Amino acid sequence: MPEKHLPSIAQNIRRYRLQKGLSMDRLSKLADVAFHTITKIEAGNTPNPTILTIKKIADALGVNIDTLIREKEKT
Repeated sequence: MPEKHLPSIAQNIRRYRLQKGLSMDRLSKLADVAFHTITKIEAGNTPNPTILTIKKIADALGVNIDTLIREKEKT
């Protein structure tokens, strides 16, 4: 079965969350966002979360909103 292509925001949130050593549960608490919201975004089931949700997650991760929504640069 081919791997599902995840939206950039899903990949970026996961990458920064793991870099910070945070579990999804811990990130949800830090961002004051429901746990299932984090899991759905990271799984690509919510490809366009609200700007408020993105802002809360970005603040919890210590990054800018732009950092979370930009596409990964091709190398």
